[in-house]
Amino acid sequence: MQAMMLRDSLDADLPAITAIYAHAVLHGLASFELDPPDASEMAARRERILERGDPYLVVADSNGGVLGYAHVGPYRPRPAYRFTVEDSIYLAPGQQGKGIGRRLLSSLIERCEAIGYRRMIAVIGDSANAASIAMHAACGFQNVGVIPALGWKHGRWVDTVLMHRPLGDGDGSAPT
Repeated sequence: MQAMMLRDSLDADLPAITAIYAHAVLHGLASFELDPPDASEMAARRERILERGDPYLVVADSNGGVLGYAHVGPYRPRPAYRFTVEDSIYLAPGQQGKGIGRRLLSSLIERCEAIGYRRMIAVIGDSANAASIAMHAACGFQNVGVIPALGWKHGRWVDTVLMHRPLGDGDGSAPT
């Protein structure tokens, strides 16, 4: 088994992150984008996340190769949602089933609780994505519903599964 290190993303990781996301856009249903963004757009997206002080993480192998990445973003832009984030996790082809996604998600949860967020949302493309649904459930997320036929991709209608997890005190107290 290869050694893996979870760490904050670096500028040098952007080519690998861009390639991982491009593969997901072109071949998967986790993203509802149809055309992969280029490297400059991916860099701008990462910069916006880091400017907010939110985590943008990678798991790398012992040679520094990125095996997967994860970050959070605002769930919605309206101010009342400011204590709720949505997670995004993408793995390089062939890296599924090795615990990388769970490691990234667990770290996102821990970091977001430290920041003071109160809820994390998972918006999972495709109700047949059993691996992502199971990983989120294992990390304490509860399924709150399926929106059928929400997007059209790869020649078919695709469902979206919504899951949520309280962070910190959740709704047990007012945020500070």
